[in-house]
Amino acid sequence: MHAVRGFSHVAARPLRRARQGWPKQARSAGGPGRKDPGGHISVEPRINERIRVPEVRLVGPNGEQVGIVAVTDALRLAQEADLDLVEVAPTARPPVCKLMDYGKFKYESALKARESRKNQAQTVIKEIKLRPKIDPHDYGTKKGHVERFLRAGDKVKVTIMFRGREQSRPELGFRLLQRLASDVEELGFVEAQPKQDGRNMIMVIGPHRRKSDAKAEAKATRQAVPEDERPAPPRVRRPPAEAHTASVNGAAEQSPPEASA
Repeated sequence: MHAVRGFSHVAARPLRRARQGWPKQARSAGGPGRKDPGGHISVEPRINERIRVPEVRLVGPNGEQVGIVAVTDALRLAQEADLDLVEVAPTARPPVCKLMDYGKFKYESALKARESRKNQAQTVIKEIKLRPKIDPHDYGTKKGHVERFLRAGDKVKVTIMFRGREQSRPELGFRLLQRLASDVEELGFVEAQPKQDGRNMIMVIGPHRRKSDAKAEAKATRQAVPEDERPAPPRVRRPPAEAHTASVNGAAEQSPPEASA
């Protein structure tokens, strides 16, 4: 008999034999008295016969208070009105139930949730990277991007990248960020002041207008322009490989047939 840390293999055999007699679900859960922790928890309210309490506080289909009635009487009223008995407040004592068309209620709730998601606008943080000694033309291009992002209602994270000896001159990046903030102050404000982060200096500019307002205005502008005056979609260019194949095939079709000997 060999023992490992005071536990013998002989003593473990009866336990293994005992576990072999347990059901498969009990063995996976750890014992006959343990429940499976991976069960599904339903979030749907209890309706009709699933309501297992003796009495409920009943609310009519139009919101009128009926009072505390037995659950059997509430089910009878729901059946007579061709409606469902839905438990709307299960934690109340007694639980509050309402007479309603549950299928129609779920459909309308799904429509409202879909509309709210459609109208919800998420604020996106765009990033623009600059160098302390940026060219004036490049600076104008980057500033145009920042203005476009702010008009769309997005925040802009401006990053100044220092390299080599530029790290000893952080005031250059600070002055450049201050200049950019003053140039776009009509569209946004400095939400996070310039801060040194390793080799970079970061500043965040927030828009004055909300993104939902910007989207609504853009949608109104598109609807105001007549369809015949809208710009045409960009042409899809043929990939070089397809263009080359088409040109070869066209040349082969146009080439005269060889004279037979």
